[in-house]
Amino acid sequence: MEDRVILVVDDEEPIRNLLKQAMSRAGFEVKTAASAEDAVELLEKEPVYVMFFDLNLPGMDGIELCRKTKKMIPMSIAYAITGYASLFELAECREAGFEDYFKKPCNIKQLSLAAEQAFEKLERWKKN
Repeated sequence: MEDRVILVVDDEEPIRNLLKQAMSRAGFEVKTAASAEDAVELLEKEPVYVMFFDLNLPGMDGIELCRKTKKMIPMSIAYAITGYASLFELAECREAGFEDYFKKPCNIKQLSLAAEQAFEKLERWKKN
């Protein structure tokens, strides 16, 4: 896939900046949003297929954002990022359409690998 664009949605600016910097170094173009509402606005203008969402966002939370993006871009692959996770929340993540979740503080290598695998999966789907 020629466009290796990912979207990071987190209300904490230092986390957005850290992930943008690290994922850019890993070869991805990174778009960021501070809220779910900003993310939806961005996605309406330019679809992105690989996304990382903080679950605890002001306003619309990450789970609802995942549901909404799956309706907007059914082929998208989203990952949850959370500082804490209960079994109920994890089950809700799967139901909402998240591919996987990562606990903060995130291992950047794991996030890069997840993004890489997501783009490989999208490429396979595209060929079929």
